[in-house]
Amino acid sequence: MDSVTVSQTTGSAPAPLTDPPVPTGASNVRVTGGQGNWQLTVDGRPWQVKGVTWGPSATTADAHMRDLRSMGVNTLRTWGTDAGSKPLLDAAAAYGMKVVNGFWLNQGADYVNDTAYKTSTLNDIKNWVSTYKNHPGVLMWDVGNEVILTTQDHYSGAAVEQQRIAYAQFVEQVAQAIHAIDPNHPVTSTDAWTGAWPYYKQYTPSLDLYAVNSYGAVCNVRQDWVSGGYSKPYIVTESGEAGEWEVPNDANGVPTEPTDAQKRDAYTSAWNCVVGHTGVGLGATMFNYGEENDFGGIWFNLRPEGWKRPAYYSVAKDYGGSPGADTPPSIGSMTLSNSSSVPAGGTFTVSAKATDPDGDPVRYNLMYSTKYVDSTTGLRQVAFTQTGDGQFTVTAPTTLGVWKVYVYAYDGHGNLGVETRSFRVVAPKVDGTNVAQGRPTTASTYQSDPTGGCPCTPAMATDGNMTTRWASEWSDPQWIQVDLGAPTAVKHVQLAWEAAYGKAYQVQVSNDGSNWTTVHSTSAGAGGVDTLDVSGTGRYVRVTITARGTAYGDSLYEFGVYA
Repeated sequence: MDSVTVSQTTGSAPAPLTDPPVPTGASNVRVTGGQGNWQLTVDGRPWQVKGVTWGPSATTADAHMRDLRSMGVNTLRTWGTDAGSKPLLDAAAAYGMKVVNGFWLNQGADYVNDTAYKTSTLNDIKNWVSTYKNHPGVLMWDVGNEVILTTQDHYSGAAVEQQRIAYAQFVEQVAQAIHAIDPNHPVTSTDAWTGAWPYYKQYTPSLDLYAVNSYGAVCNVRQDWVSGGYSKPYIVTESGEAGEWEVPNDANGVPTEPTDAQKRDAYTSAWNCVVGHTGVGLGATMFNYGEENDFGGIWFNLRPEGWKRPAYYSVAKDYGGSPGADTPPSIGSMTLSNSSSVPAGGTFTVSAKATDPDGDPVRYNLMYSTKYVDSTTGLRQVAFTQTGDGQFTVTAPTTLGVWKVYVYAYDGHGNLGVETRSFRVVAPKVDGTNVAQGRPTTASTYQSDPTGGCPCTPAMATDGNMTTRWASEWSDPQWIQVDLGAPTAVKHVQLAWEAAYGKAYQVQVSNDGSNWTTVHSTSAGAGGVDTLDVSGTGRYVRVTITARGTAYGDSLYEFGVYA
């Protein structure tokens, strides 16, 4: 590998920075000290965990190590350890860093009864501990992730407590097995809230320290530790700004994502709260050093696709790093001309002017998120026209629901500022009176399972409410029809599809409900909102769907008929 140069903070001439020699042999890692006065040591030297969670492929680890070292990072945390872990361990060790090696334990597994799963998992863990115990990149072993909290998502009643106890007992079995194989590295276990620690305290005494993932509530961890009367230190294995589950909803009813400035400051606050618990909080691995440029990556990632966010520099400052002087653009405010009722496929304006602290020219891009429409996390490109500095006219999506628009501001030096707002896409206004609203409506089938947000009855497609829907079973063909009460001249039909839509369908009218006349037909439906000009007369209007556009059933928010 080539050598590089970096400027020294003292102002002296640049000095060469060469790749360090790769260490050999295992480190001796210990939790030392006594109640309220612990520290982590590596080969007898204090080691404060200044870490990030590891997101990229382990095969690319070497390409990231200089950047991590410039941030002041000394520790990486993973969620799984297997044959693919070696490149990360090798690269970390070569740069004087170490890894908290995770072992994934299935959330929702039956820890009371599934002996086969526990046996195979334990054997797998023992194998990888034996494989890597002498690797110089190992700092500690972390057993499981957020299992105790998420038990409530998979079990109910008394079974929740039974499973939590059985899980903590299994973690104890794993911890004992790891210690028997590798006495030179500590063992911890991560959960999503400190409510898991009482289980560890009672049923998992072999843990050397505790671990917790905590975001908006991270500054409460210290008091939770005191109130719980614990006798072991801890690390925080995920933290950062507040997550979706911790913030208030905006006017469109979706979580309000923190601004870039709030995210930046939250990382510093979290770090200060952890290390401020002197002698107990032994450090943190902040979430997340990754490459994801999706919904989660924008909410939490320090460097999506390698672009450095304000929080990246915040973490580097906390860790005493020197990542460079050029910092990201800042979007002072972001406004939308219409955020509550944007017609599907229509246009609205976005204002989000960015300033750059280093005077760099700013380039913009806009992306959409469908997270609150169809639960997918990927982002899609926005069709927009830039009309001024930070001023844009954008084309709205055609699918109904609450979307998010992100404005990206780039400085040309690898830095990125991002802000976001939500907006609600609604069906375009149709001339005339919706004579289907409130009328008797029937369908071939409908979904009744409450776990999928149903029942989704036929009447919900003609109730005038865009937040309710009819949903059919997952098969072809399907139909839905409305009784207008008397023969009516129909001029327009509007079909406001949910994410599951009909690809091939016919709109038909009938005076007797038996003999039908087709007034519209397509085999190329694309979802969103279909506003159809038709000509026909009938008491009954029916949509017959012969082919679905997705693997799911057909689903309509509204079936409007206009006279």
